[in-house]
Formats: sequence, C-alpha cells, structure tokens
Amino acid sequence: MFRLRAPGKKPITITTPTTSTSASNFLYWSPESSPTAVSSPTAMDPIIWSNLPNHILDHILSFLPFKTLVSLRPTSKHLRSLILSPTFLSDHSFSLPSFLLLSHPQAFQSFPLFDPNLISWRTLPLPRSLSLTCASSLLSSSHGLLCFSVSPSSASSLSVFNPLTRSSRSIKFPFYPFPFELLSLVAFPDSYRIFTISSSSSTSRSVCLYDSGDRSWRIFGGVDQVLPRGFNQDGVFYNGSLYFVRSEPFLLVSVNLDDGKWTAATGDGVFPAEDEITFARLVTDPEKKILYMVGGIGSNGICRSIKIYEFKRETESWIEAETLPDIVCRKFTSVCYHNYEHVYCLWHKEMICVCCYNWPEILFFHVGRRTWHWVPKCPSLPEKWSCGFRWFSLVPSLSASV
Repeated sequence: MFRLRAPGKKPITITTPTTSTSASNFLYWSPESSPTAVSSPTAMDPIIWSNLPNHILDHILSFLPFKTLVSLRPTSKHLRSLILSPTFLSDHSFSLPSFLLLSHPQAFQSFPLFDPNLISWRTLPLPRSLSLTCASSLLSSSHGLLCFSVSPSSASSLSVFNPLTRSSRSIKFPFYPFPFELLSLVAFPDSYRIFTISSSSSTSRSVCLYDSGDRSWRIFGGVDQVLPRGFNQDGVFYNGSLYFVRSEPFLLVSVNLDDGKWTAATGDGVFPAEDEITFARLVTDPEKKILYMVGGIGSNGICRSIKIYEFKRETESWIEAETLPDIVCRKFTSVCYHNYEHVYCLWHKEMICVCCYNWPEILFFHVGRRTWHWVPKCPSLPEKWSCGFRWFSLVPSLSASV
C-alpha cells in the first residue's frame, strides 16, 4: 500500500489486494467509488516518482488491478502516456469483454448490453453530464468510443465518450443551425474522425469531416451526384474510405476521409441480371479488412431470400458467401413487415448482425462457425417499447482517447 501524489494535486491511494479485480466489472465502477485504504499509508515524495525509470514504473504498475490503473491516468501526463503506451497494453493484456449495445429513444440513463460470449445481459450507466441530455441520441460507435448528439437549451453539439475511462469531449458544429444526416464515427489508434452530411441549404448538401488531431472541421461538396436525398443508410469504413451502397439501381460508392473525394465502383460490381436486389447493407471486418454485403433478393420489391456477399477488391466484384435458411428468412421479413428501410446491419467480433428498428432482437451470422443465431430480447425492456431499437457494437478500449 502506498500513496502517489502529483505536485498540487490530491493524492491517490494504491492498495494491492490479495485477489485480482476483473476488468469486466468496469461497467459498475466510477472513479468516485474506488476503494480507499484501511490504514494510514506512507506518502512517497513526488520527486522520487518522477525520477523512476520507466521499466521500474512498468513493473510496479503491473501489480495493480485494472480499476486502479484507470484512476491513475489523470495523475500525471507521464503516467498516462506510460499506461496507454502500446508496449504496456500488449505486455499486460486485460480481459475486456465486448458487447452489443441497445439504444432506444425512451432510454435516458443507461443502456442494455448483451455479452455474446456469456449469453448474458448487463447495464451501462451514463455519467450525469450525458444521461440528462443525450442518452436517447446515440449516433455511432467505433473501437470503444460512442458519439452522441447533445441538444441543450443553448446550441446543439456532439459528444464523444469512452465508457471504459469515463472521459468525454464536446465537439461544436462548424456552423449553426447544423442539420445533418448519416453521421459515422471512425476511430484510429491515436485519433478519430467524424463524417456527416449537412443540408444547410435547400439546393445542395456538403460533406463535413471532423478530425480530432487538429480539432477542426473540413467541408467538401459533390454529395448530390452520388447519394440521393432520402438515402438513410450509414456508411462503413473500409480501405481508408467510407462506403455506401444503393440498391435501385445498384451502385457502390465511397468517399475518401482525407480529401472528401467520391468514387463509384466499376467493373463487375453490379449484381447478376437474374438477381433483383430489394435491399443492400454493408458491413466490414476491420481486422481482416473484408467488406461484406447483406442483400435481399426477390421480385416486385418483395424479399424472398437473404444472402451475404464478399467484395473482391481486385476485380470489384461480389462473391456469394452464405444464404439465410428459408424458415429464418420468412421470420425476419415478417417482423420488419417487408419495410426494408427499417433494416440495418453491423459488424461485431466475427458476427454479421442483421437488425430491424421495430424489432428488439438481432439475427446474426457467425462468420467463423458459419452458423445463424438470434440474440434474445432483453428481459428488462418494457413491453410498450415497440419501435426505435438501435444496436451498436461496443468493444471497450483503454487507449481510445477522446
């Protein structure tokens, strides 16, 4: 047991318990609820701490439980950079679970979380600063970060939140009013970007890109030539660009997140003539860098079959990879009432999830096992909630900085 104190700051008591604390309990923890010492610790001179070599600090920190490491981050910039360094995170791997997060317009203070590995439900509480303003306005998630739309009485803004470290950042819009659509958060190891389309005028729309590196917005044109008004499917990040797919007529387009330039796929990217596509949704495997598409196949606007295709970048062609069993397909199309505008898809840990805004369950395909499953309805959901269900992938990350 010892005490670490930075000059001019309140000391943090460190107690090494006899049993380790699981990192999976972070959902029920906040810095204010960390345990305190049961006896008077011995204060250590901050100058000694600041002069310790990194390899000694690394060795000391390796004995600390996960919660204590998180509480140490704001103590000093030196400790923060050491704890978040790739070397430390790789040498001291933490068993962090991943979740499917359910958002609903009537959820104000917490989110239900589903753990696919344990097949169990948990709860993610929001900090007070977010729960009263934007719990029902979760827009996007990426690599452990969540992006909310905040609408206080003064002016609207965005908020990027890391639920593991409980840190957040408010992002002001480039201008007001700022009507926007198709917002996507794309996180990288040391930064993140936010893509959205703004319809500030009735004649044209613009691409607005926010970069957390320099905390600035850039604005580009050219949207109306590739995406029609009323298009409501979010893009997916693949190969440095954000990809979108249109079903009528079928067209795959992408926008580069560096220069805002749009590109349309050519070659054999169009579906075979015998297949009439009723809806198309994209998902991407960020680890293997594979682009998938979930396509509804049918006639006269009625989906009779659902297939999964893999995109071959070399030939810009789609290869059929899997077909949903007929009995499962009939159930899914019945719960969405053949309104395919309500269908959306996401990727989560080797799973292609097929969701519907008016259905609280998830149909997913496990790519590695090549099997289909249903995520059951959350037992805590009120029966009166009949629509507005929005699922997100949450993979907690200690190094994801806001």
